[in-house]
Amino acid sequence: MARPVKTWDIAIELDPSAAEPLFLQIARGISADIQRGRLLAGTRLPGSRSLAATLSVHRNTVVAAYEELLAEGWLESSQASGTFVADILPPSVPKKRNNSPRRLRQPGYELPERSSGLPTDTPNRDELLPMGDGVCDPRLLSVTEFGRKYRRILETHRLEVLSYGNAQGHPRLRQALSEMLNTARGLDTDSSQVLVTQGTQMALDLVARALISPGDVVIVEALGYRPAWAAFQQYGAKLVPVRVDAQGIDTDRIKAIAAKHRVRAVYTTPHHQYPTTVIMNPARRMALLELAQQHRFAIVEDDYDHEYHYEGRPVLPMASRDAHGVVIYLGTLAKLLAPGIRLGFVAAPAAVTELLTAHRLIVDRQGDHPLQMTVAELLDDGTIPRHARRARRIYQARRDHVVKALRKQLGGAITFNVPQGGMALWAEVSGDINVEAWARSAIEHGVAIRTGGSLAFDGRYRPNIRLGFAALDERELDTAVRRLAKALANTPKN
Repeated sequence: MARPVKTWDIAIELDPSAAEPLFLQIARGISADIQRGRLLAGTRLPGSRSLAATLSVHRNTVVAAYEELLAEGWLESSQASGTFVADILPPSVPKKRNNSPRRLRQPGYELPERSSGLPTDTPNRDELLPMGDGVCDPRLLSVTEFGRKYRRILETHRLEVLSYGNAQGHPRLRQALSEMLNTARGLDTDSSQVLVTQGTQMALDLVARALISPGDVVIVEALGYRPAWAAFQQYGAKLVPVRVDAQGIDTDRIKAIAAKHRVRAVYTTPHHQYPTTVIMNPARRMALLELAQQHRFAIVEDDYDHEYHYEGRPVLPMASRDAHGVVIYLGTLAKLLAPGIRLGFVAAPAAVTELLTAHRLIVDRQGDHPLQMTVAELLDDGTIPRHARRARRIYQARRDHVVKALRKQLGGAITFNVPQGGMALWAEVSGDINVEAWARSAIEHGVAIRTGGSLAFDGRYRPNIRLGFAALDERELDTAVRRLAKALANTPKN
């Protein structure tokens, strides 16, 4: 069998005062590790000199231990390649790892009961085409340029970026983000008002941690983003869902709630609402800002895909109209560059970012400063703005392509409005189709979709699906739609 290339130091406790000779203590320690499954068949052992140095014994002691194990059949050796755990072990010895005490799944102490609000990670199945959500396509990122810049940062700013730094984020990135927000999104910020985070989810957690006390009322969209809800719930918030219609979240309902209860915050996604993709109209935006000022609550504005607006004039964030410091504005670069590049940001009054930074120090001393400085340079030299323009053209073409494919293959099953922007569309499913059953069938056919019920606050059935298109090219979109059609054909009717 192929031999592992790496060898690791073997940890064995030796007692020089014991009656048993040291070489036998070493031999028994190694054989015990083999029996427990810590050392697997074929594992290469350290050389005698190396192990002797590790255990602070004479080399001849280790040689004697190895000879004992070779004689008993635990080890086999080759003059050319070294000493290994034998492929065929002595009788009744397991060749694979067993449930040793070190690998027990359950701890020896009580854990709190898992809250139903905590999100669960979706298993990654490489064969699935991901249409379940709106994410960007990391294949569009120029890794050559990115890697070149990253390497130069490490070579020329090594001490700066590899040492402890500012928990609020590298100053160059905060400045670059501030300039981007002011220029492209209409905000009025300076770098003191920007906090860099490890993605939007960290930003949400920090906001909830800093603002929420048990029992605080937080208004959320009745169809929305469950991980955000979980962040607020974990700090004791009482979530109150408010419906979303074609104009965005219902501000009249928010007004009624605020008249009866002390509202601490409203969490909303006004630009391509998640998941319905609707855009909150100007009147409701201004109404929400006025309500926040009047009742002194925070608006947590999650602008997760601002760059991707395809038709009409760009819609500026509510934060650009905030004259009273009521908006906490969240954004991300993960939707622009790649999901694995965990960079998000918060823009808010300086007192807010200072408070969030203090909480950030508790959970994460600082962010990835080499990455942050790399991205700052890519923002400053125009690389990221150029990438954004290119990605916007590509995603618009993919939107148009998937619209045609869906209407051709599934025109009788779903209806939808073509979204003005974003990376997904929201469809209503014919009443004779069980959406949840269709989604399960889709998984079996190799494509993942998101159902309305899974995105509803009450978890009840909704005749809707969310279909992401940005992460797939035209060929993959055609395949995904064909798979959806086949899955539907195998789904029992209501």
